[in-house]
Amino acid sequence: MLQFLRAEPKLPSFIAIRAADEVGSQMLNVAIGWYVYAATRNPMSLAYVGLAQFVPNVGMVLIAGHVADRFDRAKVIRISFLVQTICVGIFGAWVASRVPSVGPVYLLLFVMGSARSLCFPAMAALLPNLVKSENFPRGVAISSSIIQICAIAGPAVGGLIYAVNGPAVFVVVSCLYLFATVSTRWLSGAARPAEEMQSPISEKSVLAGVRYVRAHRLLLGLISLDLFAVLLGGVTALLPIYARDILIVGPIGLGWLRAAPGVGAAVIGLVLAHRTIEHNAGKRMLACVAGFGVATAVFAISKNMWLSLAALMGAGGFDMVSVVIRQTLLQTSTPDNMRGRVSAVSWVFIGASSELGEFESGATAALFGTVPAALIGGLGTLVVVALWAVIFPELRGTDELAAPETSRDA
Repeated sequence: MLQFLRAEPKLPSFIAIRAADEVGSQMLNVAIGWYVYAATRNPMSLAYVGLAQFVPNVGMVLIAGHVADRFDRAKVIRISFLVQTICVGIFGAWVASRVPSVGPVYLLLFVMGSARSLCFPAMAALLPNLVKSENFPRGVAISSSIIQICAIAGPAVGGLIYAVNGPAVFVVVSCLYLFATVSTRWLSGAARPAEEMQSPISEKSVLAGVRYVRAHRLLLGLISLDLFAVLLGGVTALLPIYARDILIVGPIGLGWLRAAPGVGAAVIGLVLAHRTIEHNAGKRMLACVAGFGVATAVFAISKNMWLSLAALMGAGGFDMVSVVIRQTLLQTSTPDNMRGRVSAVSWVFIGASSELGEFESGATAALFGTVPAALIGGLGTLVVVALWAVIFPELRGTDELAAPETSRDA
């Protein structure tokens, strides 16, 4: 792996920025989840945490995709992290000086969600410019596995720090985001589609990513499958309830529950970095999304901490295979001057849907109870996989992780 990273000199810089972002975000998720639920003891308050981040993503995503294709992607990423750094600093000051209150938290999450909506399309569109095309699947696997290792450390460290001193979490996260802000200078010089930087903003150019995805059924199937898997199968928003009321493991236990999917994902990611998927990519993706649903259902009914951790690790491992296949096919099937806008569409379907999934989980838990809500999500994922295998035969028919002919069309 070290030899591969030396051969791709800009990839380590990209990974360092992503790693700082992931560790900081995971620490922040633990702190905010525990703070909000402790202040309200109401599952709907956790639903609003997801909704506050989802709304700006949906509202800004198409413009964010156009911005990623029109302007210097490294500068877009830098501005995003700077805004997030400021917001996290305000979070820490609020937690340290005020009686617990969640109203301002939702406002700050809304601003951070807006900044992140600009960051993701630019980051996703930049990666193919940093590695050789023949090395892209391995680059995705390596970067994803390292990010998942960070996803292990972030929640565990965040839970531990929050248990000792809540405001200290926000200080550490601010430093990580500031590091990411400064480090974007290392990405300067990556290839850019100059003709797109000159083009004016118009309805046609802003909606180009949506039209491109609609016209290519493989991409539509990939993105929409993960949309419903994340929307239904995600139990992230419910973890504070499981940690506090069902498993009774406190904020440190919440940190380990948050970290468990990252453990499974990191192990599988490292395997895929050394042994790439060569055949039956579509069928393997469908099988792994189904495995994600089964693991979620097991977690839902578990009352044992060790079984719960094992189920979450299994879910993370299955999800990693899906991520590598989807990201590779998505980026290699899209022209470079369209990657920002197509990545923005992917972000709405997959990234932003995680926040909407948190709202769905919290709302369902408020209506039916925590365990039924998680179980419904896991079983619902299995139903979606069965339907998508029929509706999108292109998924079942995809064999190799290679760029199809559409990647050569502008």
